[in-house]
Amino acid sequence: MDALKQISQSCMKSELPEFEVGDTVKVMVKIKEGNRERLQAFEGTVIAKKNGGIAETFTVRRLSHGCGVERVFPMHSPNVAEVTVTRRGKVRRSKLYYLRDRVGKAAKVKSQIR
Repeated sequence: MDALKQISQSCMKSELPEFEVGDTVKVMVKIKEGNRERLQAFEGTVIAKKNGGIAETFTVRRLSHGCGVERVFPMHSPNVAEVTVTRRGKVRRSKLYYLRDRVGKAAKVKSQIR
């Protein structure tokens, strides 16, 4: 059991980005095409965060051509190159699943003044 903990500790990232649920983030994802590697941006609102050590994840939702797209990113994955916060959001929930049912301006999160 101790060996398993040491392996998971060595795989975890030391520097984690500071963001909360409701923030608009830009996630740079490594995409492998053949023998080449490139970065692709995925920008949207964080609707959920799940803690759990090495299995920590966050869910990002955005609208693409009028259709909602959600992606779940593992926090400690080597494929997640960087996460930058573009806008802080003001919310009172830890999970924003209610945004799935909303369309247009109703699906926006209020901006927080910091």
